[in-house]
Amino acid sequence: MTVILHIESATKPCSVALSKGEELLFFRMNDQAYSHSVQLGLFVDEALSFAGQQGLPLDAVSVSGGPGSYTGLRIGVSMAKGICYGYGIPLIAISTLRILAGQVVGEADENTLLCPALDARRMEIYTAVYDHLGKELLPAGAVVLEENSFEELFPEKTLCFFGDGAKKCTEKLRRASVCSRGALVPRAREMVLPALEAFRSGRFEKTAYFEPNYLKEFQATVPRKLDRLICKIDSKA
Repeated sequence: MTVILHIESATKPCSVALSKGEELLFFRMNDQAYSHSVQLGLFVDEALSFAGQQGLPLDAVSVSGGPGSYTGLRIGVSMAKGICYGYGIPLIAISTLRILAGQVVGEADENTLLCPALDARRMEIYTAVYDHLGKELLPAGAVVLEENSFEELFPEKTLCFFGDGAKKCTEKLRRASVCSRGALVPRAREMVLPALEAFRSGRFEKTAYFEPNYLKEFQATVPRKLDRLICKIDSKA
């Protein structure tokens, strides 16, 4: 039976899970915003200790592959790579949007499409489209929301948005057939089935070269107070 460690760190919370086949054996989640550098290591140590006590050798590590927080993804991927190297096991990457969709798969009917939405600031979101069973229909992309966004996309279907960008979508879109499941967050427990499917299909990443799918380049921002201070210094120079 395949044993996989799952690491999710793409948004404000972070979580770790351990599975054997389709069975979830271990799950820990921290709701405190962006404490990944501390909590992930503790959760991983606890999961590995649990696996050791149960005599369960790891077969692979799955990690949230983006999109999401640049820093959060880097922390999770770096940790996953380290474990893969240490144990000599393969790396599996699961789209953060697919992980998010896992909470809704099976609850919607065939006339509803699943649209996980991550807030990408201003009026932009990261999204993808899945059918009610979790099959990807449109790949992950960055979308600047306008009233007519998604207007011609599967017009006979209802689009169900969820995630921290869902509120933007329901408030902005003019399309009538739109619903929301609220601000769901990705969790490692929803990585179990897609990771197992990837393992059985041999869809592994090249550990040394894998990089998260950020969808757009990281942009460092200058805090407003610091920005004003720099302007004052420049004006005096």
